[in-house]
Amino acid sequence: MGFSCGIVGLPNAGKSTIFNALTRAGALVAPYAFSTIEPKEGQVDVPDERLAALAKLLPHPKVTPTTLQFVDIAGLVKNAHKGEGLGNRFLSHIRECDSVAHVVRYFKPADSGTSGPDPDPVGDFDVVLTELMLADLESVQKRRDKAERMARVGDKEVRKELDLLVRLEASLSKGIPASRVNAKSAAEEIVLRELSLLSGKPAMVIANVPEDRIGDSDLLQPLVRHAADYAAEVVPICGKLEAEIVELADQDRREFMSAMGIERLGLERVVTAGYGLLKLVTFYTTAGDELRAWTIAAGTKAPQAAGRIHTDMEKGFIKAEVIPFARLAQSGSEQAVRKAGLARVEGKDYEIQDGDVVLFHFRA
Repeated sequence: MGFSCGIVGLPNAGKSTIFNALTRAGALVAPYAFSTIEPKEGQVDVPDERLAALAKLLPHPKVTPTTLQFVDIAGLVKNAHKGEGLGNRFLSHIRECDSVAHVVRYFKPADSGTSGPDPDPVGDFDVVLTELMLADLESVQKRRDKAERMARVGDKEVRKELDLLVRLEASLSKGIPASRVNAKSAAEEIVLRELSLLSGKPAMVIANVPEDRIGDSDLLQPLVRHAADYAAEVVPICGKLEAEIVELADQDRREFMSAMGIERLGLERVVTAGYGLLKLVTFYTTAGDELRAWTIAAGTKAPQAAGRIHTDMEKGFIKAEVIPFARLAQSGSEQAVRKAGLARVEGKDYEIQDGDVVLFHFRA
């Protein structure tokens, strides 16, 4: 899997519409609050032009892309942590996600009429982020209470995490997200991973814009500046339009996107943002009749990349034959690369690069 992304936002921000546009899952879309109650999950293939090119250069009957999972939960409202709206009980469904996407709206709700309040995307983002931080604060306080009890009965190991928990509690109490609190040791890094704090996850903001404001960069500037304070990238999408576009046949879709001035589908832009936030790279393997894409963290060394395929390959790793995608595309075939002596042999310290085509050698 490429990565997983939890979708959050206020009711009627267009979360389900965005979810459908990204996944073609057909989730209910209704012009009233809390039309989404039960969490919905959708898995999609990651768009990959290099994989499509490799499929022509390295003919294989089976081509397997890496995938991306989205989880859509019920809308949050101010004071959800106190039980307002549907409360925050659905947040547990996105704790295991790698990243969070905040959906904010740039249009008036369908039932508000012309006299309804103007959209406030910055304020909406702050409301939801505050609810995530309050949910995190509750988790941290529970963990701290437990750690202090264990420390009192003589557990010396647990003392190592108390300093981190105190720092987290102090920051979250001040409205500072967990992402601003850094681990000071390997032990603290483990605790942070175990807590899986929502405000500590890499985040993006999906700006749900109306059709007549597509491509209006000035519209987004206040949100872009505000989101930058939280290292969150803003991805503009017209959810209603994109949900219609993805249902079109390929040729019709291309023509319609060209007419509307849309260069890339929302899914492609979300994937690009997600890979950047999470510092991910993609490599490719050929085995038997399958060409396959794999996603790993940047900086992953060859044995651990092999372990993504199978743990035995990491344990028995010998070497990796590597051909960069650009070199393969330029040469026209794998045979031409090998004939020119341009395929590299790398050892256990080699860090897999984005676009590498890799053949792993290992002891079974």
